[in-house]
Amino acid sequence: MLLRAGVQRLFGMPGGGSNADVIEAAGRAGLPFSLAQTETGSAFMATAQAEITGKPGACIATLGPGAAAIMNGVANANLDCVPLIVITDCHSTDPDKVIRHQALRQGAMFAPLVKLTEKPEPTEAANAIERLFAAALSVPPGPVHLDLSSEATSATALRELSLNHSHLPSRRDTGPLPSNGVESLRAARRPVFLIGLGARGGPIAGVIRAMCEGFGIPALVTYKAKGVVPDRNPWFAGVLTNGALEREVLEQADTFVAVGLDPVELLPRPWAFPQPLISVTAWPMQHRQIPGAIELAGHVVSILDEIAALLRITEWEKPEIGRMAEEQRERMRPEGEGHGLKPHRVVELTAQVYAGARATVDAGAHMFPVMSLWPAEEPSGMLISNGLATMGFALPAAIGAALLDRSTGKSKPVVAFTGDGGLLMCLGELRTAAREALPLRIVVFDDTELSLIRIKQVQRGYRTDSMAMGEVDWHSVGKGLGLLAVTADSETSLRDILRETLNHKGPVLIAAKIDPGTYPELIHALRG
Repeated sequence: MLLRAGVQRLFGMPGGGSNADVIEAAGRAGLPFSLAQTETGSAFMATAQAEITGKPGACIATLGPGAAAIMNGVANANLDCVPLIVITDCHSTDPDKVIRHQALRQGAMFAPLVKLTEKPEPTEAANAIERLFAAALSVPPGPVHLDLSSEATSATALRELSLNHSHLPSRRDTGPLPSNGVESLRAARRPVFLIGLGARGGPIAGVIRAMCEGFGIPALVTYKAKGVVPDRNPWFAGVLTNGALEREVLEQADTFVAVGLDPVELLPRPWAFPQPLISVTAWPMQHRQIPGAIELAGHVVSILDEIAALLRITEWEKPEIGRMAEEQRERMRPEGEGHGLKPHRVVELTAQVYAGARATVDAGAHMFPVMSLWPAEEPSGMLISNGLATMGFALPAAIGAALLDRSTGKSKPVVAFTGDGGLLMCLGELRTAAREALPLRIVVFDDTELSLIRIKQVQRGYRTDSMAMGEVDWHSVGKGLGLLAVTADSETSLRDILRETLNHKGPVLIAAKIDPGTYPELIHALRG
């Protein structure tokens, strides 16, 4: 069923119960398994593959501590609408076998974060698994959970399991466009696309690009939608966060067409723009943050075709859009007064060598220049935990992406941008990258503190010494875990390192010694 659902690889930090049965069965069926060093890391690896392919990812964890430890990865999939199949071991379903050791109410623990959780009796396993996979493949995308006992994996299937795809939207089913939406679209002279996570599918992205070119419509993309309209496209108008950086574009629009935009992608502050907003999604969204939004849910491409029939050539000009986008980038390049490597220069110098590569990004102050300045070229060309905004995401996500690229014959390295705090959270996955000999370039912004939290402490007049982590000898750490590890403390040394390691076959850990002094200016430019 995993293979038929489109799963490319199984990830996990397993136990010895039903997990071992699942791994063995997967191997016999031709589904490879990759050992992660952490349960959450395995979920992020599977999540990366799901985001890139649009098919479910899958991971396993043992009962008790394993199930509890994987919850952060499940929460991320929940908020970012990622199809993820989580399989955990569990104790016997026999009510006469009372077991307390490592016993948690795992189904109840997962239930608030998944679309469906199942703990099947051996005789009902087929029906439960079919229900679970139907939920995994339906919209909205999200995680599902299978609590699987050794009794269930030892049972004999009495029939062939079926995979039902009838739940996917095949046409627009919301009825005619509402009259106020039709009027807004016909009157639009300066419409703007607001592109979100639900627009990353290839056909949807292709239609959006064609409409941008055909009608002259600028597009703002959320972090999750980077690459749907590439940064180098003349109609790329910047990154949408509901912050200050993109305000000029939003203020000049007369109509918004949001495609796949989920409010979880926006900063949690009121939407300040009164222009009509038409939301086109594959599943209903909760748009309370944007009062008065006209929601059209169904087959997105069909709805966009109907919208295109109402539009005319806009009054926007390419040079105008290019100027606004470049001014946004320029505000992400503050020079400050300190010496040493500036965060934005780390991004730009890395992009000069690895432009076109897929990038993964961790939460933290460094993500602001990365998301604004890294040139994404395709949907899911950048992977980030946005709704949950968790640290410890970039490295395992890069591992999942690189394993997928290897299976499809791609050889270009994946670049992981992470903070020192985030990397310390998933340090063991450096060993996973080295063991798999993956072509990763792991760029750690090394400033020895939790910079984003420190900035918030400064804003509130609090002490900041509690955010200092101290120096980490990344060279020794990387070497001990089997990686090539190098340190850059200037633009010259970073250029040399990027050039010298360009053709290295395995992972490279690049510790960039950062001057964090420009972070407050970056954050103010972005968020106001």
